[in-house]
Amino acid sequence: QVQLVESGGGLVQTGGSLRLSCAASGRIFSINDMGWYRQAPGNQRELVATITRGGSTNYADSVKGRFTISTDNAKNTVYLQMNRLKPEDTAVYYCHSRQTDFDYVLREYWGQGTQVTVSS
Repeated sequence: QVQLVESGGGLVQTGGSLRLSCAASGRIFSINDMGWYRQAPGNQRELVATITRGGSTNYADSVKGRFTISTDNAKNTVYLQMNRLKPEDTAVYYCHSRQTDFDYVLREYWGQGTQVTVSS
C-alpha cells in the first residue's frame, strides 16, 4: 500500500509562481516514474509533466519553459515548480506514480489532488 499526498496548491495572480509537492509513503520498493496531471471542470485529465527513475522528463507543450518537475529521492517526493502562471493553468493537479512493489509487480497510484487557481 502506497499513498500520495499533494500540497502547495492555492490562489495566485497571473504571472505568479507556485510550488506543488507530492510525498509518497508506505511500502515503497522502487519508483519507476512520477508525474503531475491536471483536470479542469468539463475537461479530461491531462498530463502536465513526468520524470522517470533515470531522470528523463517530459512536459506538455502548454507548460514547457514555465514548469519544472524534480524529485527528492531521499524523501520520495516529487515537486512541480510553476512559474509565469496563466488563467488556463487553473485546474485540480494530481500526483501520479508508477512503482514496482516488493513482489516486482508494477502498480500505479494517484493522489487526491490539489486545487490551483490563477486569477486574471
